[in-house]
Amino acid sequence: METYEFFARCASGFESLLASELKNLKAQRVRPLKGGVAFFGTVRDAYRACLWSRVASRVLLVLARVDARDADALYAGVKDIDWAAHAGEGGTIAVYAHGMNDSLRNTQFTAVKVKDAVCDRLREERGQRPDVQPKRPDVAIDVAVRSEKATIALDLSGEPLHRRGYRKESVQTDAPLKETLAAGIVLAAGWRKIARGGGMFIDPMCGSGTLAIEAAMIAADMAPGIMRDYWGFSGWQGHDEAVWNALLDEADERLAMGLGSMPRIVGGDIDEASVAIAHENAKRAGLADTVEFRVADAARLGGWLGQGGRAGADAAAPMGDGRALGLVAVNPPYGERLSSEAQLPAVYAALSEGVSAVPDGWTLAVITPDASIDTALGLAPTEAAPLYNGRIETSLRIYETAPSTRIELPVVSLAGDERSVTVAEKNSDQFAARFRKVAKERMKWARRNDVLCFRLYDADLPDYAVAIDLYGGAGRSSGERFVHISEYEAPSSVDAERAQRRYRDVLAIVPAVLGIDASHVFSKTRRRDKGGGQYRDMRGRSRVAWTGESGYVFEIDLGGYLDTGIFLDHRMTRELVGSMAEGARFLNLFAYTGTVTVHAAGGGAASTVTVDLSQTYLSWAERNMKLNGFSGRNHRFVRSDVVRWITEERASKRRYDLIFVDPPTFSNSKAMGKDTWSVQRDHAELLIGVSRLLARGGKAVFSCNLRSFKPDTETLERYGVRLTDITADTIPEDFARNPKIHRCYLVERIETS
Repeated sequence: METYEFFARCASGFESLLASELKNLKAQRVRPLKGGVAFFGTVRDAYRACLWSRVASRVLLVLARVDARDADALYAGVKDIDWAAHAGEGGTIAVYAHGMNDSLRNTQFTAVKVKDAVCDRLREERGQRPDVQPKRPDVAIDVAVRSEKATIALDLSGEPLHRRGYRKESVQTDAPLKETLAAGIVLAAGWRKIARGGGMFIDPMCGSGTLAIEAAMIAADMAPGIMRDYWGFSGWQGHDEAVWNALLDEADERLAMGLGSMPRIVGGDIDEASVAIAHENAKRAGLADTVEFRVADAARLGGWLGQGGRAGADAAAPMGDGRALGLVAVNPPYGERLSSEAQLPAVYAALSEGVSAVPDGWTLAVITPDASIDTALGLAPTEAAPLYNGRIETSLRIYETAPSTRIELPVVSLAGDERSVTVAEKNSDQFAARFRKVAKERMKWARRNDVLCFRLYDADLPDYAVAIDLYGGAGRSSGERFVHISEYEAPSSVDAERAQRRYRDVLAIVPAVLGIDASHVFSKTRRRDKGGGQYRDMRGRSRVAWTGESGYVFEIDLGGYLDTGIFLDHRMTRELVGSMAEGARFLNLFAYTGTVTVHAAGGGAASTVTVDLSQTYLSWAERNMKLNGFSGRNHRFVRSDVVRWITEERASKRRYDLIFVDPPTFSNSKAMGKDTWSVQRDHAELLIGVSRLLARGGKAVFSCNLRSFKPDTETLERYGVRLTDITADTIPEDFARNPKIHRCYLVERIETS
């Protein structure tokens, strides 16, 4: 038989698994690539891949790679292909295109261009164009554009291979797993070997039952494509019906044998409607008698183990050392499958309780976008592989479920209450002890000094590199306490998975030590990513609350932004400005949320002007002023680029007795007046401008957070500006461990004779 080139597509992350599968199916020259696997073989090999691959999404027969530098080149290359050898007379076609380049930017246009080339070639040879039928055509043509080339292929699968035929599309649970993804999960977890050994399979949150049904199909040696009634190769001119029928007969024989020795497979869900759907799916798959579905809470999973082993047997099949063997695979609800993110801790708690009853020797496989599940389970994964569940970026996490490996950490709260916290890292007991010690000392200090919001912990242990801040409620939040946790990005030398587990352990330990509800703990990572999404609370929450400082009330947002609305390390700086403000005309530049303006107004400033480029922050600043009773014509709020505004204000002749300026360390906003802004590079020009806004005898307070900052005193003095370093006087005690948190200077204009 003739040898062809093929390409099997799969979900990202399953390339190696698919390659192993194709090798077992006797494919030749198997090569994993991004998004799929290339291989060579005969028509029989392609049919076998279509019928038996559990993780491939499509199987393509590669016809040609053509020039795609522009539409005309693409048309010419496609027209050169002998389409009469593939599309029969009177047959229908469809073209599906994906990928783009500089000339071919619209996949629909690309598909039309290819369709025209195919139809024109066939019309010239046969005198008529084939009909186009988008759904279930006789010949499905796949076009993949990459750079200046396009790969033209026939889609032998016709429809995605995850459509096994046992689902009724209109009656399913929310966001069910694709069948190919479910099969990949259980295969990656070693289910084939476990099933052959008579081990048990459990999905305690089964939804529509996909994981359990795919596990049953694997155990029964059931070809995943055996129920399908449409294939893309059926209308292909090269189709060999005899070869295909022989493969179907073989699949029927293997299934009959496999059903005779099935292990026990159980799916459960707390939702009765989901279980009913799962049962109907299994029935359509012909596996209703081999998969047991029950309405049950995942927390009661231990009660499902009594029967164990093969279906109907009295005991679980033992491993060589006498331990029972089995797999728990689960897709916990998250994202669109949860009506509220607040439900997630309860879901994880139920799963954790259920898994704790599973005996030694079992495996747990979980697909989830939330690595905090490690901490919830008290287990560290033996494997963690990135995957996509539809558009959701997730990971497949595989664990050994032995209760002996579960880490339960006894934690004593500051109030003296003891409780057990489940963690994923053994060394997290060191963090718990250290955090309790420093938190106890810091809370005493805060009570003595009447400080409501302060830093509790700042990477005291290098392996637990987080900053933990406590916000005591004031105003409308009086009596409440909130915690804000920021993760410092670990160096590349630190294992990213382990650093993530430690961080999740911190999130579990902190509320236990402080004795506050976990819903009042907000967390962010300081990593750069597209769109800034990494700067929001990890669980997507936003919580507006109110805290207090020096008798003032400030609005904070604990989840919506990288920072909360008040820089805690500037507490003494704000107090300094307030002590200097009596009777002063005050100006706040790069004002952020206006907390310094509040201190100045409270210190008796005659007037205030608050300037920031962001309307969001400017409105926030105005709310903070009104919260504290400061409003009216004496308090102005100006939205403007600060650098440009300084130039305009100098021309207006208005002068100020006290100025606070706290610019960003770096900005690439063109609104700053340059292509980029750098406080190190541009501070001298800024401060010279600020000094020209000072009234005679006036002073400015300049602060920045660049730890390596070095003032250009030579240039400043040449322009009559004197800097006095007052950093040491502005570092609060709760930041004394890390005094490089900011630099602060007094700015004065040198009087010349």
